[in-house]
Amino acid sequence: QVQLVESGGGLVQAGGSLRLSCVTSPYTFSSLTMGWFRQAPGLEREFVAAISWSGSSTNYADSVKGRFTISRDNAKNTLYLQMSTLKPEDTAVYYCAARFGGNVYNFRSTYWGQGTQVTVSS
Repeated sequence: QVQLVESGGGLVQAGGSLRLSCVTSPYTFSSLTMGWFRQAPGLEREFVAAISWSGSSTNYADSVKGRFTISRDNAKNTLYLQMSTLKPEDTAVYYCAARFGGNVYNFRSTYWGQGTQVTVSS
């Protein structure tokens, strides 16, 4: 079982920045394709970004391209999502996601974190 623990959410003004982190088990992290999803109230969970196990491949939703950056540090077993130029419509619960294998372009998660709230005020 892969456990994912997110942190870094909070309240920020529009135009501001936040960095989310996700830590998982060290013996599995470097084998995982990982990503971020988000879910706003009343809406379905949607894909945000994904990154390959090596970090060499990434993929982003059109709505966040150029503003969000996904990265990972395999030595620290940590996944990151740097969010910049935040907008009120980015307000959602953000979930860390992972799976063994797969690819960043059709990312289907097997494992999920508990979620962290991001609220962007206008």
